[in-house]
Amino acid sequence: MANYPTPHINAKPGDFGKTVLMPGDPLRAKFIAENFLENPVLVNNVRGVQGYTGTYQGVRVSVMASGMGMPSIGIYSHELFNVFGVERILRVGSAGALQESIKVRDVVLGQGACTDSNWASQFHLPGTFAPIADFTLLRTAAETAEEMNLRFHVGNIVSSDSFYGDHDGVPEKLDNVYAWKKMGALATEMEAAALYMNAARYGKQALAICTISDHILTGEVTTAEERQNSFTQMMELALKTAVKMEMK
Repeated sequence: MANYPTPHINAKPGDFGKTVLMPGDPLRAKFIAENFLENPVLVNNVRGVQGYTGTYQGVRVSVMASGMGMPSIGIYSHELFNVFGVERILRVGSAGALQESIKVRDVVLGQGACTDSNWASQFHLPGTFAPIADFTLLRTAAETAEEMNLRFHVGNIVSSDSFYGDHDGVPEKLDNVYAWKKMGALATEMEAAALYMNAARYGKQALAICTISDHILTGEVTTAEERQNSFTQMMELALKTAVKMEMK
């Protein structure tokens, strides 16, 4: 794909920075742009998926929503990587905790992304692909989280195609949540695996930074105010990581 604008991004090469933060929610992209970026410029608004480019600590950074689910982030990451010269994407979103040791409002860095999706089938691989984050991005984010004194965890997350699922009549011991839990998965979300696979395919860098918004095992959830505060820390972590990556 070489032509622009693309069907989903009405911009031109150069409109985006080398690093793009991708929350799922377009309004959260707008929030990041207005509250963290200097001189943000709206560079895309096709289908209301707002994309902005500005600077953070003197470094040019973009933020654009991914929408919900792997097909959606798969489209946007493909176009950003292949048409608009983007080198790295940091997913900044929410996740549900799968382990007792992880608390609501903690940050999880997705070292790997297990999935129940069929996304990898398009790559015609003769086996099972293991979607993983870029190590330099992961290490930089972990070091930055330590500097910020954040409570964070690093490990496998699960990217699911279904938000609700149909578990009626399924014994607890066979429930997929507990199956992932016993394999040590930290949290569940819906986008990272496709992002990691696209980054691998096109020689780019990707990392999912997620805030725990609810606990799958206990049913604990955050209030709107708590989510805002926790998500703000995650946004700052991603932006600081982006700045450090530009200096490497």
